[in-house]
Amino acid sequence: MAAQSVHQAYKNNSVSTASPGELTLMLYNGCLKFLGKAKIAITEKNVQEKNINLQKAQKIIQELMVTLNMNIEVSKSMMQMYEYINHRLIEANIKNDVNIIEEVEGYVLEFRDTWKQVIQINRQKQFTGDQA
Repeated sequence: MAAQSVHQAYKNNSVSTASPGELTLMLYNGCLKFLGKAKIAITEKNVQEKNINLQKAQKIIQELMVTLNMNIEVSKSMMQMYEYINHRLIEANIKNDVNIIEEVEGYVLEFRDTWKQVIQINRQKQFTGDQA
């Protein structure tokens, strides 16, 4: 029990001290975790678990949509992709389709990996003092 509360405190602290970029990375990672759990639930024919995890993934995608700065041109393309992903998650839930989840995983992995690179580049610029 004590270990669980320590773990929860660590997770809460990680979120409260994370930068906006790190929070976005956490969202992508959380989405991937729930997609993986949904795939397992489908193979185990656990409809309730599949539904819960796909809805959690959808909520993450919806949160990413809300946080987009629509004054930035690339955000319009990201919004379209997030809308597509959200639609596909609904479809995967209705059809119990692992292939759709794997398609979505591919997009989320790509976004996550790109976002990781952006964070690394920004950190390197901060440490070198490069403001370019």
